[in-house]
Amino acid sequence: MKLREVVELLNAKVVSGEAHLDAEVEYVFASDLMSDVLTIETDNLLLITGLANLQTIRTAEMSDISKIIFARKKKATDEMIRLAAENDMILIECDYSMFKTSGILFQSGLKPVY
Repeated sequence: MKLREVVELLNAKVVSGEAHLDAEVEYVFASDLMSDVLTIETDNLLLITGLANLQTIRTAEMSDISKIIFARKKKATDEMIRLAAENDMILIECDYSMFKTSGILFQSGLKPVY
C-alpha cells in the first residue's frame, strides 16, 4: 500500500517527507516503547506511536524506519521535523487512537510484524 493511501484512510496530516507519499509500506508495528522498536528487524515498516519526542526519531533512525505515524493527536515538534527531514523520514500525525489506527490499517491489508 502506498503511504498516500494510508494518509487518506486515517484522515491524517503529513508534517515531513511529503515527497515520499508514493513509497510502499507492507508491515506495521505499534508501540510507545522504543526498546521494543529497537528489536524489530523488518524492512518496509511503518511505525505507529504516541511518543512524540526526539527519542522516537533517533530510535527510528537506528532501526532504519523511515515512516512514522503519531497517533492520539500527538504533534511533532519543529526539532523533530528537522531531524526527520535530515534522515529522509516521513512523519504523519493522526487523531485516532493507536488501536483504531492499527485496526484500520490491518483491515486494509497491511501486515503485523508478528
